[in-house]
Amino acid sequence: MSTIAELTIPAAEFALRHTLEVTDGLDVEIERVVAYDPDHVMPYVWFASDESTLAGLGDALRDDPSVDEAERLTDLDGERLYRMHWVDDVTVMLHLLTEERATVLEARTENERWRLRVLFPERDALSRTYEFATEQGRQIEIQKIHQLEENRQGRIGLTDAQYETLVAALERGYYGIPREMDMEALSDELDISHQALSERLRRAHRTLVEEVVDIGEPDEGA
Repeated sequence: MSTIAELTIPAAEFALRHTLEVTDGLDVEIERVVAYDPDHVMPYVWFASDESTLAGLGDALRDDPSVDEAERLTDLDGERLYRMHWVDDVTVMLHLLTEERATVLEARTENERWRLRVLFPERDALSRTYEFATEQGRQIEIQKIHQLEENRQGRIGLTDAQYETLVAALERGYYGIPREMDMEALSDELDISHQALSERLRRAHRTLVEEVVDIGEPDEGA
């Protein structure tokens, strides 16, 4: 079954370490390009910041050891698009990530780390990629794993029943302010018990929250 993995890699192990070190407040995100050739997985990169920071971006990229060549394509208000040619060490990492016929869906920087969403054709392909990368001494952390079910709702980890219940609740005004339908009426509408509806909604809400929020280990005494 196809799998989407959210991975993090230190910029020092991947790309743009120097650029991120010398430019505060710089947001970096690849233009979404589907490709299997590791030399062209991340050819287009958006840089966003204030104009004073972007003014020094060209110099930072020229001095960045992970960048072979950077060509500015677009200059917008607070954003610039570059075509990137990476050095071999970056393309080696990309090859490690994609040689199992995986596809990089998204990549962006966050606190001097890269966060990537990678689509693997099967769970075992992710396991093989991770094991081989760590054997090569690469620092890769798996943050989240999602199985792609037979329908699109599987992308966010909801069961069919949970997804259908959320849709019904939304359409019937359960989430309205004020509510147009209470839980009692909604459970009657769906022909399930009040308790079953409550538990289904709580599980669905938890899944959605975990999808968008990274929760670390709680502090002792918290």
